Amino acid sequence: MDTLTPQERSERMGRVRSADTRPEMVVRRLVHGMGYRYRLHRKDLPGKPDLVLPGRRKVIFVHGCFWHRHGDPECRLTRWPKSRLDFWVPKLTANEERDAKVEALLGEFGWDVMIVWECQVRDTEALKRRISEFLDP
Repeated sequence: MDTLTPQERSERMGRVRSADTRPEMVVRRLVHGMGYRYRLHRKDLPGKPDLVLPGRRKVIFVHGCFWHRHGDPECRLTRWPKSRLDFWVPKLTANEERDAKVEALLGEFGWDVMIVWECQVRDTEALKRRISEFLDP
């Protein structure tokens, strides 16, 4: 059973952002600080990637661990809700399936894809190394 009233739940869900999230902003500042320039949320690419580096044909998605089902067993942010599983399981499973399709499509179009998970944003030095390896192989 949900611990919030329908109105409270609606307000809380309405505050969930799909763009310009805190983890995304951290990644954007980091990438910009490393000297790379990018475009945001290009609508002509599948999935509207968070960061697009057109000259390198590379994209970066910043995924929330809960919403995109981070598969790392060590991630504490990926958990199943305690109520309304009949709603959440299909929704979150569909998110995972959509992400896989988007990644495959981008690969078919010749784009390299990097996924940055919300929980990985905390260790900025490790993230910086990963981004550098991705962008300058």
